[in-house]
Amino acid sequence: MTYSVDLRKRVVDFVAAGGSKAEASRRYEVSIWCVNDWCKRKNLTPSPQFGRKRKLDGKAVAQHIQENPDALLRERAQYFGVHSQE
Repeated sequence: MTYSVDLRKRVVDFVAAGGSKAEASRRYEVSIWCVNDWCKRKNLTPSPQFGRKRKLDGKAVAQHIQENPDALLRERAQYFGVHSQE
């Protein structure tokens, strides 16, 4: 899960002001691992997320659904040139 930079800053500021990392973890409902990591880092912006690239563009799919609300899954798959797993 990616947490906002604002939350990360509040957690780090809490620890810097004398709060314990365990208390920060409980108070802000984040793992102790996150608190430790954020306190060590100079830059609180999230790291890029890696994973597999999606075959379809989410916006294009949403637009197709709005324009063709009654289309079947196999019709959508054919439109986008992929196979459905029916």
